[in-house]
Amino acid sequence: MLYWTLVFLVIALIAGVLGFTGVAVAAAGVAKLLFVVFLILFVISLAAHLGRRRA
Repeated sequence: MLYWTLVFLVIALIAGVLGFTGVAVAAAGVAKLLFVVFLILFVISLAAHLGRRRA
């Protein structure tokens, strides 16, 4: 049990360091961009599938 406590402590410290620097802002920007890209690809794929079904 102590092992997992130390593992999560290290993970929390790393996340805290990255959160207080500009890395968190950059990661959030990349995540938003990827969300929009994959959302557009999903809509295109859905439209192509529905169009193929009707033909």
